[in-house]
Amino acid sequence: MRLEELSALTSDSNLWNNPTEARKLMSEKNNLEFSLNDYQNKETSLADYIELAEIAEVDGDEDVINDIISQLKNLEKETKHSEIEALLSGEVDANDAYLEVHAGSGGTEAQDWAEMLLRMYSRWADSHRYKLEYVEETEGEVAGIKSVTVKISGHNAYGWLKSESGVHRLVRISPFDSNSRRHTSFASVGVYPVIDDEIEININESDCRVDTYRASGAGGQHINKTDSAVRITHIPTGIVVQCQSQRSQFQNRDAAWKMLRARLYELELNKREAEAEEQRDALSDIGWGHQIRSYVLQPYKMVKDLRTEVETSDCRAVLDGDIDLFLAASLADKVGK
Repeated sequence: MRLEELSALTSDSNLWNNPTEARKLMSEKNNLEFSLNDYQNKETSLADYIELAEIAEVDGDEDVINDIISQLKNLEKETKHSEIEALLSGEVDANDAYLEVHAGSGGTEAQDWAEMLLRMYSRWADSHRYKLEYVEETEGEVAGIKSVTVKISGHNAYGWLKSESGVHRLVRISPFDSNSRRHTSFASVGVYPVIDDEIEININESDCRVDTYRASGAGGQHINKTDSAVRITHIPTGIVVQCQSQRSQFQNRDAAWKMLRARLYELELNKREAEAEEQRDALSDIGWGHQIRSYVLQPYKMVKDLRTEVETSDCRAVLDGDIDLFLAASLADKVGK
């Protein structure tokens, strides 16, 4: 059994003589243990429900039977979720994730849409018991947000969310238009893995420009209104990261460097998969022709993923965070190819 083999390997006193190999083995072991425990818990729950159902049937207790049916439906949903998780075998799929949302052109309309997307992902994270932390947020002048970066922590967070990178399109009657006209808005989403501090990503500091500025925004009511926020621009790649979630400039600088390392690591992974150029093209223009998903609220209701053709008319549920339908389809589609 692979888990027994890994347990023996990780018990070796010489394991950490090779830190890279040690981290790889520990990660594989932890992921296998998580999956095995999840399976055993579901197996135990199913046996318990069957036993309770048999007793309730003998007693003729319809209330208990109906409750068990409801619990079995939830268990079925969780099992399907676990089946999809079995597809997450990428090098960093089990890691936490940074998720960025940027409003496209269009002013208040696009900025409000960016905030709606942030809310959608926040609700999704809550429903999966993931922890969400604000890293940076820039508010819109009237409403919404110009950009935001959050860290989503939990098992397989990056694996689930990685397919969300791209442009998202919204069609609706504008709440900001006094003539109630229909508007189309765009926002881009980027998802990057949080990587281990010890993974070697060499960054030449002379290739980077570090700027400080005054923290602002609703990313935290406790944000210090001083020049504590930090922005780092990696000149060779054009990657920009920023952090303002801490009071200390030193802490924000440290967090920003970690984010830059994560972005550069993600870029390297994409190069290995020959997808980097495609991603840059897709995100270079937050507008027509580059969207991965459309959310139409007027004149009809439909959310449709343009890569997998999966769609639903329950727009409210999707915007409230029920996006597993799209995530699962994207993962299955990627594995199928």
